[in-house]
Amino acid sequence: MSLINYFDRGVLLHGDKPALISEEGSYTYNELKEVSDRVAAAIASRGDHDLSRLAVYSHNTIHIFPCLLGGMRAGNILVPANARDEVSATVHFLNLTKTKWFFYHSELCENVEEIRTRVPSLEHFVCLDKDNGADKSLARFIAEEGDGPVPVVTHDPHRHCYYYSTGGTTGLSKAVVLDNLSFGNFYSTFNWMTPTEGIPVHLCVAPISHTAGPMAMALQCSGVKNVVLPGFDVLQVLKAIEEHKVTHLFLPPTALYAMLAHPEVRNFDYSSLKYFVVAAAPVAPEKIREAIEVFGPCLCQCYGQAEAPGVLTWMPPEKFAEAAIDPEKAHLFKSCGQPTLGLRVAIMDDDGNIVPNGERGEIVAQGNLVSVGYLDNPEATAEIRQFGWHHTGDIGIMDDEGYFYIVDRKKDMIITGGFNVYPAEVEATLLTHPNLQDAAVVGVPDEKWGEMVKAVVTLKEGQTVTEEELIAFCREELGAVKTPKSIEFWDLLPRTAAGKISRKDIRKKYWVGQERSV
Repeated sequence: MSLINYFDRGVLLHGDKPALISEEGSYTYNELKEVSDRVAAAIASRGDHDLSRLAVYSHNTIHIFPCLLGGMRAGNILVPANARDEVSATVHFLNLTKTKWFFYHSELCENVEEIRTRVPSLEHFVCLDKDNGADKSLARFIAEEGDGPVPVVTHDPHRHCYYYSTGGTTGLSKAVVLDNLSFGNFYSTFNWMTPTEGIPVHLCVAPISHTAGPMAMALQCSGVKNVVLPGFDVLQVLKAIEEHKVTHLFLPPTALYAMLAHPEVRNFDYSSLKYFVVAAAPVAPEKIREAIEVFGPCLCQCYGQAEAPGVLTWMPPEKFAEAAIDPEKAHLFKSCGQPTLGLRVAIMDDDGNIVPNGERGEIVAQGNLVSVGYLDNPEATAEIRQFGWHHTGDIGIMDDEGYFYIVDRKKDMIITGGFNVYPAEVEATLLTHPNLQDAAVVGVPDEKWGEMVKAVVTLKEGQTVTEEELIAFCREELGAVKTPKSIEFWDLLPRTAAGKISRKDIRKKYWVGQERSV
């Protein structure tokens, strides 16, 4: 199927039902199809649509969806642009993908003017919410240019549909090529993973340009009602779950932690929640246990990446719920689940050998979910496809039941005195301390050990603990080698645009003036 066909199924079966609601307004499925078709016709009227690249640059708003769906209908390749990124990162990615269409919100006008001057491939600008100089508003664009025929694009499973950024955590971003086969596999698998008896209600609060958007659109074939919030505000999210009887919610671990720490978290009804999907980074086991206590047996986890979107593995809520009451299954709190349908996932050593269960190695995968590779970068594509498998760059373990456990990113491993230390393992231990809100672990230069394990942490409001107490706490759980040699207390930890803790930015402080950074 082409991606637009998933939306068309929702229109066919649920045309008069609500598709999108927010404080800005709402759309039924029929209304959303009418508007998005007019967007597609308007794009086609300029004669530059089929396989042209289209970006939407905005914080969360329901007006993003007609543009994305219209772009799909017109045969555009979608280029997610995260409004939280630095402008330079957005400029780089738009140039890399040679993007021509640019839909944006007026609140980002200052950034847009810089982008306009630095991305020569951009030819068509549309402002989502109002006329802006020579740029038409979305409403005027549709009214003046959207009366022509809606384009029909021939189905091709290998037709490019998305170019996703790798995030640039170790340098400039690469563009991941996703076609109808790979991204359609994500859509189908996510619906298989999260079935509901009635019509699902998805709270779209994480950036639409990131994971929340694809999840919202994947569920459209089931007639989902997407409730769109402008951004993450803890109290607003807690209220929205109760008010709208939300069934599906995706958030990164840091947002979950903030919700659990809010003083009013136990004052709302969460009984409608069926799937509280936590992904994008490992979750501390104690936080999972606490979340089940607060939100009910709905917490679940998936694992993937831009190169194999979202659903390489899946830990359903019932397994976490079982672990919460059965001590013999408590190890599942540390797992990201088992492989999803139609995939092979394994652990491989550096020589291309699949290692025995219980041994560490790189997580690798094969299947239709896996992306085409990197745009115009055959060398980087070849590097992640060695030995006929997709290489995730994540270090993990598979147990005898086929559950996967992510130990860390391969590039983040700390080598101290000849021993390998994985930051995520140390962070997970630190986060079991009741007074800590968040934690990050990096390697810093040390004359004796080469690298020294260092932690930076934030405290929960009103709580205190000393560096010495935390070091002793870790030593009891981890032993001397893995225990941080020093710990600093910060008010906030730096984060990427996707909300992940940026170890790269933390590490910079300690490697200034060094010839290497690891």
